[in-house]
Amino acid sequence: MDGALASQQPIFESVPREYSGGTMREIMIQGARTRFWEYGNPQGSPLVLIHGFRGDHHGLELIAAGLGSFRVIIPDLPGFGRSEPIPGAEHTVSTYASWLIDFVGAVAPREPVHLVGHSFGSIICSYALNARPGFVAALSLINPICQPALEGDQRLVSALATLYYDAGARLPAPLGFRLLRSGLVTRLSSEFMMKNSDPELRKFINGQHDAYFGAFSSRETVLQAYRASITHTAAEFSSGIREPVQMIVAEKDDLGSLELQHQMFAGLKKGRFDLIPAVGHLIHYETPLRAATLLTDFHSETVSKVETP
Repeated sequence: MDGALASQQPIFESVPREYSGGTMREIMIQGARTRFWEYGNPQGSPLVLIHGFRGDHHGLELIAAGLGSFRVIIPDLPGFGRSEPIPGAEHTVSTYASWLIDFVGAVAPREPVHLVGHSFGSIICSYALNARPGFVAALSLINPICQPALEGDQRLVSALATLYYDAGARLPAPLGFRLLRSGLVTRLSSEFMMKNSDPELRKFINGQHDAYFGAFSSRETVLQAYRASITHTAAEFSSGIREPVQMIVAEKDDLGSLELQHQMFAGLKKGRFDLIPAVGHLIHYETPLRAATLLTDFHSETVSKVETP
């Protein structure tokens, strides 16, 4: 397996002045209306990006801005953003993975697809490739979840978060929604994850979280997704993946130590390890164009190998 190391100069990127909001489309998957956005080159190789817990497509748009040679597709996960929950289903990792397999088959049915999962999305994507080997050509995991939330250094924070989501589900509906969409809790979470000291960038990231962290369809869906996010890890499933896997890892990610990330990488059959220094769990906001460059390098190389007779 190859190991690739990004520059060791800690460079946080500036707040973008403008970037494409993409073109919204919608499709029915497993009885739910899924909304997704397309960016980049419509004739390029399809690259599907899957966001993390409590996020939606907005969180990955800055990365999409640096992927102009690809046909970039970013859906809102079922029950989040502007996508409907899957009717009658508990929103477990296996449910999301099944939806993802069907979604990829529907939006790009006749060509090799490349897949990217961020945070909780890394768990969904890894599970899906175990369940359906070969449904994509290659996989990138940004800030992959490599250890159970209740066992790591942040287990106390995770335990408090569990109490928070349980309370949000048990309280009467108006109070429960108010708690789960609390601006104070969102701000504390945002401040905890940021590693940069640029006031303008911090304001931008807080604004993004304020605007989109409350975009979920129901208390039940967000609680189910939270339980899924802390019950499983990408490392559980990644060792069984036959396709090439890229890990884009942050040096200061509070949700997974470098030691455990390296252990996860060692279990891959075909892998590439890219480390971004100084950054934490918000690669997609603090160094999105660097992440896009690493993704382009990895997936362009994989595309070339697929196309070479």
